[in-house]
Amino acid sequence: MSKKHLPSLAAQARIATPLGDLTAATTDAGLAGLWFDGQAHHPGALDAPVDAAHPHIARARAGLERYWRGEAVRFDDVPLDLQGTPFQRAVWQALRRIARGGTCSYSDIAAAIGAPAAVRAAGAAIGRNPVSVIVPCHRVLGRYGALTGYAGGLERKQSLLQLEHAARR
Repeated sequence: MSKKHLPSLAAQARIATPLGDLTAATTDAGLAGLWFDGQAHHPGALDAPVDAAHPHIARARAGLERYWRGEAVRFDDVPLDLQGTPFQRAVWQALRRIARGGTCSYSDIAAAIGAPAAVRAAGAAIGRNPVSVIVPCHRVLGRYGALTGYAGGLERKQSLLQLEHAARR
């Protein structure tokens, strides 16, 4: 998400993780961004006050702490304010339905949103996911289970799948 597509942010904070720091950004409505340092499409410096105690950021941090301990966390208590096209938002919602430990293909996601011929467009939307980990784009694999594409880097994707004990297809 580029800065020009960011909504008016209420707060931001840094969250330390075993895979590197994340920048969390929230609107009053919900978490709008969660990016690893150096991640593709990271918006850079944000124009929002630093407030690690903001309720949306605090919920995200608490859920992530449980996630890193290996707990099955769905992050349902973290409100999201995902900014994108209707197609992108449909793809991101489909990603949220992939269970921990599960994986699917890009074509599975395209089919899940009723656009089976839009595999490349679904892949592009997955790559633009603004909320890493919580919207689990790392659970999408290439054809035949190939470890492909992750804005945060393939090493992180592999680590996330290992943490979740995901079976590669």
